[in-house]
Amino acid sequence: VHCRAIMESHHVDVLEMDAASHTGIDDIREIIESARYRPVMARCKVYIIDEVHMLSKSSFNAMLKTLEEPPAHVKFILATTDPQKMPVTVLSRCLQFNLRQVASTSIVEHAQSILTTENIPFELPALQLIAKAAAGSMRDALSLLDQAIAYGSQTVQEKEVRAMLGAIDQSYLFDLLNALIANDGEALMAQAQRMSERSIAFEGALNDLATLLQQIAMAQVVPDSLALDAPERSTLLELASKMSAEKVQL
Repeated sequence: VHCRAIMESHHVDVLEMDAASHTGIDDIREIIESARYRPVMARCKVYIIDEVHMLSKSSFNAMLKTLEEPPAHVKFILATTDPQKMPVTVLSRCLQFNLRQVASTSIVEHAQSILTTENIPFELPALQLIAKAAAGSMRDALSLLDQAIAYGSQTVQEKEVRAMLGAIDQSYLFDLLNALIANDGEALMAQAQRMSERSIAFEGALNDLATLLQQIAMAQVVPDSLALDAPERSTLLELASKMSAEKVQL
């Protein structure tokens, strides 16, 4: 009963607050004031404060006394994506749990399940791109998936997801490397010209190229380090076989 009420957001003893939009001390004082009263339905009252690092300094100071000596019937759950911004005085009064990122394979499987249930056509590489962009966050992945469905007019296609994410087809990086491998200076400069015409930032391209070379180096030493569902897995393995380890490092 309690779980169902919490999931449906009408449990009287579970209060969730978004600190990003309630940063003021008055919001915290309201919580502290209500914490004095015993729970109505459950054994304890639970206060969930999301993105708690967004609270003002005065709000944190107001919380300290309650966090130090909380009533027996009260539990605080403080969630944050940036614990470095939390005051040490608050952190020292909390039991910390560092949650792991969700594996990209799990994100892809969950997205597949949703799209299959909703009868929405999709391409697997598109879901892999979304999982990569989400960087371990299922919430971000579902948000991106929702955007992709709208962007693709009720379909989720690789080409459209690439465009939506701004993940312009990175084949230009592979073209650069192939030109380097072939010692083809003309092809290299021609590709640089095409990048300029597409307004691809060279600084960003160099960062992406460094990441790509690191993946190639790993593929040479530990081929299994490349995820089986990585969209560019076959291309990376091909490049790894065409370049010597010394050339990759150079």
